[in-house]
Amino acid sequence: MKKAIFCTLTSLLVFSAAVHAQTRTKPNRDSTEAYIRESEAQWAESVATGDTTAIERILADDFIGTDPDGKLYDKAFMISDTKNGAKDWASNHLDQVKIRFFGNTAVAQGSESWVKRNGERGRFVWTDTWVLRNGRWQIVAAEDLIAAPLSAK
Repeated sequence: MKKAIFCTLTSLLVFSAAVHAQTRTKPNRDSTEAYIRESEAQWAESVATGDTTAIERILADDFIGTDPDGKLYDKAFMISDTKNGAKDWASNHLDQVKIRFFGNTAVAQGSESWVKRNGERGRFVWTDTWVLRNGRWQIVAAEDLIAAPLSAK
């Protein structure tokens, strides 16, 4: 009888711990996804504003990106390019982003619509790899492509 009660209590404790862990993880996952989505939007906007605040926060120090021409660039280049490149861009806005989690890694795939000051329009289609390090989510890798603008529906 004592063994049956002990097994029942143990099962209840294990079940309670599992439920507690799931309820704690879900809000954390939701807030992390919101943070990544908002950070991606801020990075997109920075192309036209030249404000590097978001870039300095979200790119890891060992970040490596691949531009649409296949060239590699680092965090320092991205900061400099954003400050200097804003004169060429009228706007750049996040269109969509899909975020998937793999433990302490998240892969964000999305697109942005842009307009250059000369009137040229287009889209960036990209994949960013986010990693949780020392309690902070940061991008460690990015790959960008240029695509035709989305057609009006």
